[in-house]
Amino acid sequence: MKVAVGFDHAGFPLKEIILEAVRTVGHEPIDLGTYSSASVDFPDYSEKVGRAIQTGEAERGILVCGSGVGACIAANKMKGVYASICHDTYSAAQGVRHDDMNVLCLGARVVGPELAKSLASAFLSARYEGNDPGGERLARRVGKIHKLEEVGKL
Repeated sequence: MKVAVGFDHAGFPLKEIILEAVRTVGHEPIDLGTYSSASVDFPDYSEKVGRAIQTGEAERGILVCGSGVGACIAANKMKGVYASICHDTYSAAQGVRHDDMNVLCLGARVVGPELAKSLASAFLSARYEGNDPGGERLARRVGKIHKLEEVGKL
């Protein structure tokens, strides 16, 4: 699978670690920047990753800023982007399995390199279970999320 990855200046120290983690689990990273530690605005990278998801260039994305919060908020403003900040492996996998999360947001000032690798692996190894037999309740809940996105109410 192709995975769009984006970093602001605060996330930049984890960039090579995340790119390698994506490759290690057998996926192809699409590097959308930043390309140095010079100060940049995290919403620009949230938009780049979100557009890659929207256009189908990438199936999933990973965003890294200082806390993970700003990148997550910005990404969730984009239709079809379901981003969550996760600093534990359970949430990184469960967000995909039950909630069809397609963008993992990390805080480089919160997690270290080893945890970042584990989080990326958990996120990329998980698959949405709402289409599986017995997954009707998951699909119903995700359907409600999509309805909120479309019409603003259930």
